[in-house]
Amino acid sequence: MQSTAQGTIDPAEVAKFEAMAADWWNPDGKFKPLHMLNPCRLDYITSQIAAEFGRDLKTDRPFEGLRLLDIGCGGGLLCEPMARLGATVIGADAAAGNIPVARIHAEQSGLEIDYRHTTAEDLAAAGERFDVVLNMEVVEHVADPLSYLTACYDLLKPGGLHICSTINRNPKSFAMAIVGAEVIMRWLPRGTHDWKKFITPDELFDLMRHAGLDPVDRKGFVFNPVSWQWRLSDRDLSVNYVTAALRPA
Repeated sequence: MQSTAQGTIDPAEVAKFEAMAADWWNPDGKFKPLHMLNPCRLDYITSQIAAEFGRDLKTDRPFEGLRLLDIGCGGGLLCEPMARLGATVIGADAAAGNIPVARIHAEQSGLEIDYRHTTAEDLAAAGERFDVVLNMEVVEHVADPLSYLTACYDLLKPGGLHICSTINRNPKSFAMAIVGAEVIMRWLPRGTHDWKKFITPDELFDLMRHAGLDPVDRKGFVFNPVSWQWRLSDRDLSVNYVTAALRPA
């Protein structure tokens, strides 16, 4: 039996999770959409962290000394590159099944990442504090966005950086994110998203300000069906977009 922070796992269970981990990290498997988006997400995240904390991305471990939380970490697609860049990484997910998957892949990759089955609210209540909080594709799934973003504020150290991505709410986002992604392309299971819970960029900035955060940037994630790649856009925030905000020092 292998001891873990959340109990024990027997070899048969480990084998099952290893098979799941292989699928999470298969770029042509069921998580292909996230693998396609990941380079674009990482480009934005790393540039924002480097700018805010004065780090040189050309060095081997530019994020050394920074404590980073990825809320809704899934299988660790963002946690692992952040750990490779030198950050002390905590990955949190409310879905218990994702945590052993992420742990096993990190171990296979030779990375030390602290994965926890928990919520932003519980981490904040426990007094956890971070230099960076990644909040990617989560806020559109919560029951109370303001309370959730307030927990994100509480999780940041003064001067800390909050990076949040979500989906805009308009006819185009309904066509692209629900009809296109769930029905036509079948990138996501039907019912993954509720269009009524999508949040416009202006609404998100207002929510962040009410939570105590200071929004400083926003960009669009734009998919090109010809090149089959995502890119960052200064102007097109019509469907997927990402924001940066600070907890005032």
